[in-house]
Amino acid sequence: MASPQHYDAIVIGSGQGGTPLCQALANAGMRTALVEREHVGGTCINEGCTPTKTMIASGRVAYLARRAADYGVRIKAMRIVMERVRNRKRDIVKEFRKGNESRIKKTKGLDLVSGEAAFTGPKSIEVRARGRERALTADRFFINAGCRPALPPLEGLNDVRYLNSTSIMELASVPKHLLVLGGGYVGLEFGQLFCRLGSRVTIVQRGPQLLAGEDQDIAEAVAGILEEDGVQLHLNTAAESVSSSGGTIVLKTRSAGRLRTLEGTHLLVATGRVPNSDTLNLTAAGVATDERGFIRVNERLETNVTGVFALGDIKGGPAFTHISYDDFRIIRTNLIEHGNATTTNRLVPYTVFIDPQLGRIGLSENEAKLRGRAIRVVKMPMSYVARALEVDETRGLMKAIVDSSSGQILGAAVLGIEGGEIMAQIQLAMMGKLPYAVLKDAVFAHPTLAESLNDLFSNFVN
Repeated sequence: MASPQHYDAIVIGSGQGGTPLCQALANAGMRTALVEREHVGGTCINEGCTPTKTMIASGRVAYLARRAADYGVRIKAMRIVMERVRNRKRDIVKEFRKGNESRIKKTKGLDLVSGEAAFTGPKSIEVRARGRERALTADRFFINAGCRPALPPLEGLNDVRYLNSTSIMELASVPKHLLVLGGGYVGLEFGQLFCRLGSRVTIVQRGPQLLAGEDQDIAEAVAGILEEDGVQLHLNTAAESVSSSGGTIVLKTRSAGRLRTLEGTHLLVATGRVPNSDTLNLTAAGVATDERGFIRVNERLETNVTGVFALGDIKGGPAFTHISYDDFRIIRTNLIEHGNATTTNRLVPYTVFIDPQLGRIGLSENEAKLRGRAIRVVKMPMSYVARALEVDETRGLMKAIVDSSSGQILGAAVLGIEGGEIMAQIQLAMMGKLPYAVLKDAVFAHPTLAESLNDLFSNFVN
């Protein structure tokens, strides 16, 4: 192996934190290398946000086409062309990826290194690609290597053809009957999508509710919407084994002590994600991880090894693109701009892109009570929202948690049309530390979804 090539900084992984970070470091005068083993852009662009939301858009068009008569529009026939759905997704991913690669290659002082990185010491890595090895050293390392789909310890799983969140988007035809293991974001988004594209869909969830981290009333409302769309739900149901017989997936489950057999044509495994730390040889660098393999960091995203940072999904915590990007901003602020940014008290918004969307920010009712907060809860069905009635999209509800003494908004869940956008309005109020009464009395344009906040904060239930 040739002598190591030295850089001021090396970024491992080109996700939504690593990609802007490597450019910022290079633009600040640091000789930088970005090591990427597969595709520039990370999970978000290649297997996550961009492709899934592109396909979900196709599912919504199919949903509206079936409802056309409700709006006085007659459609003679509708046909799902799955190859076109897939190719549209591929085209958009390709354009996003190409744009990222172009910006990286145009950045002076930045080298894009293709291959898989593994530490050989606290300041050195080895990059393997096509049977060749390349040694690199740096003063600082930034690990943005992300996560991958987890596989449950399910008997027979290795002997059947199963899908994960990446491979399911490459199907050329609509499954006749899709079995889904897992009732989290991934399982619900794909379950509803393929139901709308024409699949029979059955979701198997081990726990008592979908979206385990949500309040029970929100989870039950989500379940009701999915069932109304035709998705079959099996809650409190554990998968015990899976096999294949004549092209049929046979899933054996147990619920309340009773065995049941489910049969389908396809199986989606959506039971969480695991960090890609196991390929990095972190032991050689002395970088500490938790029991699940996530890299331990402090509030400044520093690991236990001086000069080694971790950002994005691989450090654990909320696995969202916008959090990864904010991690980049924290590191940029501290290392380049000489500021003092941290993750302390960071608000974490997110949206589950079922339809209607579930937008969430801050504390849930359960979380607030567990923290001993004195709270008031305000709720309102979307059927009370004028704009939702006008466009005939009234499913769902809005819910907010307010501090009893100060009137400050502690959190909110908006399950409804453009729920993520309405949630963002509440988030802005929380960021500005506005009491709920400001939104209750604000003058919003009519008829908009935003004006629903007037009515929401006039409907306290306790």
